[in-house]
Amino acid sequence: MQLCSLYRFPLKSGSAELLDEGWCDELGLYGDRRWMVVDAATGKFLTQRVLPRMALLAARWQGDTRLLLSAPGMDGLLVPVPGPESVARGVLIWRESLQASDAGDAAAAWLTQLLDRPCRLVHLPNAKGIQIDQDYARVGERTAFSDGFPFLLIGQRSLDDLSARVGQLLDMRRFRPNLVIAGSAPYAEDSWRRIRIGDMEFRVVKPCSRCIIPTIDPLNAERDASREPLATLMNYRKGDGGVFFGQNLIGEGTGKLRVGMPVEVLE
Repeated sequence: MQLCSLYRFPLKSGSAELLDEGWCDELGLYGDRRWMVVDAATGKFLTQRVLPRMALLAARWQGDTRLLLSAPGMDGLLVPVPGPESVARGVLIWRESLQASDAGDAAAAWLTQLLDRPCRLVHLPNAKGIQIDQDYARVGERTAFSDGFPFLLIGQRSLDDLSARVGQLLDMRRFRPNLVIAGSAPYAEDSWRRIRIGDMEFRVVKPCSRCIIPTIDPLNAERDASREPLATLMNYRKGDGGVFFGQNLIGEGTGKLRVGMPVEVLE
C-alpha cells in the first residue's frame, strides 16, 4: 500500500489543493484549514452546505505570509496573514466558540461580493488550535478549522467501489480527504486502528459521517438532483449516527508526508 494522493484545503470548504508532499504539524497537514469564512453578524462558520459556490473558491498559500483568493469571474486578492495587532473576532464552529484573527475589510468585501452575503475571513494561528473531542483524543491534541479531526483518510478502492455502485466515476474531491491510499481492499480502512505512512504514525479514531457536501460537484458547484453519491451510500454504509465513508485520523508527532510513501497497518 502507498500514499497515492495528498490534499490540502487552506480555506475551510474551499477547493482542494493537490500536493506532492507536505509537512504535518501540531494541527494536521501544514496550512490545512487555517482560514475560514464566517457570517459577519454572528461569527458562525459558513460552508458549502448552505453556499455551494464555495466549491469554486480557491485559496492558495503564497509562502507562509499571504493567501491568494480566486474564483470564476473575480479578480484575485492577496490577503496577508493577520498579525498580532489584528482584530480578534469571536467565531462559532459547530459548538466550539473561540477567538480568531480577522483578515480585514478587503477580504471581507471580496468574499461578500462572491457569496452574496455579508461575511468575514478569519485565520487561526497555530497557538490557537482547537482541542479534539476527548472521547477520541488526548488532552492537548488539537486541530484547526476542520469538522473535528486533523486528517481524513479514504482508500482509493473504496471510492472505486462506490463509483461502480453509483454508475459514474466520482471525483475524490467530493469527499475532501487529506490522505488517499492505494493498494488496500475496498473499505479496508474501516478495520485499521493504527498506521504508519513513511515515518509518521497515525491513530485511526473514528469513521467519518457524511453530510450533503459530497453531492456537490467540485468542478461546477452544482448539487446532484438525485442526491448521489449520498443516496447510494445510504443503502450500504448507514450506521448509528449517520452514513460513513472514510476514517478520521490523529497524527502522532510531526513529520513529512510525500506521495508514493509506503503505508503500513500497525493495528
